[in-house]
Amino acid sequence: MTTIRPLALGVIRRGGDLLVFEGRDNTKGVTYHRPLGGGIEFGETAAEALHREFQEELAAELTSVEQIAVLENVYTFEGRPGHEIVFLFTADLTDKAFYERDEVGVVLDDGARVHWLPMADVASGEAILYPDGLADLLSAQG
Repeated sequence: MTTIRPLALGVIRRGGDLLVFEGRDNTKGVTYHRPLGGGIEFGETAAEALHREFQEELAAELTSVEQIAVLENVYTFEGRPGHEIVFLFTADLTDKAFYERDEVGVVLDDGARVHWLPMADVASGEAILYPDGLADLLSAQG
């Protein structure tokens, strides 16, 4: 059965860069980037899910968490349809060391590369940023 998946993602910026993980859709043959975060579990708020996911993915704590938008994302990944409701939050990492290196590391539970993505690369079409609509939202915010 196909379901709609609720997600909480953290928009963490370092100047003109966005903290993302790198993924691959082998069916489309593209590499893409997405802010860190993940699924909201039953009984947990989107903000609680964001904190939990950053703990699980980077062993990182967040501060200044503020919801900025909700996006609906209907997509195809690896040839299969998907549908997400994405709660987007701005946040800061409490450990400032994350801001000092371009290669932040890997997602602890799946090994995906975590790095700072220049938003200029997204604007130029050089890099793909998901979910759809996020790049426009961020450029409108300035």
